[in-house]
Amino acid sequence: MLEDPVSTCADGIKIKPEDMIIDKLYHCIFENKVFLFYRDVDGLLHCYEVENPEAVREISKNPLGIETILKEYSRE
Repeated sequence: MLEDPVSTCADGIKIKPEDMIIDKLYHCIFENKVFLFYRDVDGLLHCYEVENPEAVREISKNPLGIETILKEYSRE
């Protein structure tokens, strides 16, 4: 079984960029914020933070729908 390249623990967020699929969006929820990560074709790691409490709440309830939820909030 493959381990997720993004995980959380008491110490914070653990990232294994070498295990990430290029241009795939990864996320985690830490301290009531959603963090988004992806690695591009040049090997650069990108990180974004979602602080909007409504978006975080929706993503927490439906993590598989994260891309749709983010698209909805980006239109606002």
